[in-house]
Amino acid sequence: MATHNIKKTNVARLLDQAKVAYELVSYEVDPDNLAATHVAESLGEDIRQVFKTIVMTGDKVKYFVCVVPGGKEVNLKLAAKVSGNKKCEPLPMKELLPLTGYIRGGCSPIGMKKQFPTFIDDSATAFPHIFVSAGQRGLQLKIAPCDLAAQSHAEFVALTT
Repeated sequence: MATHNIKKTNVARLLDQAKVAYELVSYEVDPDNLAATHVAESLGEDIRQVFKTIVMTGDKVKYFVCVVPGGKEVNLKLAAKVSGNKKCEPLPMKELLPLTGYIRGGCSPIGMKKQFPTFIDDSATAFPHIFVSAGQRGLQLKIAPCDLAAQSHAEFVALTT
C-alpha cells in the first residue's frame, strides 16, 4: 500500500480505512511553480496521467470538483453541463482552503471538508493508474482511476477538449 518513510496524509488514512490500494509518491516542491506539468516532470511521469483537482463554482450547483489531466484545462461548457449549471468558473483561490481544507498545489478530490459532486475526465480510464494530490504539496497519490472514482464518489465524464 503506502510508501514507507512518508508521513501519511488524511487522504492516505481514508484509503487505508477503505482498504484501497495506492502508493504515496513524493517530489520536490517548487513554490514558484505549482503546475501539474512541473509535478509530472519531477515524478518522471506522463503528463496525461498526472491529474489536477480544480474546485469549481456554478450558478445552480454552488460547488463541484473537476479532476483533469495536468496538461489540459477544464472546458467550462462541458463542466457546466455535467454539473447541472448554465455557467461555471474555477473557485477563487482565497476560498479554496476555507471550503476544502486544502491549499493550491495540495488539493485532493478525497477528504475535503465536505463532499462535493466530483467529476473525473474520462481520459483517466485509459490508464491502469493516475496521480492526484495526496492532500499536501510535494506528495502525490498513485491510484487506479476506478478506485479514485469510488473513494471520491465521482463519475467519469468528458471535461476537456
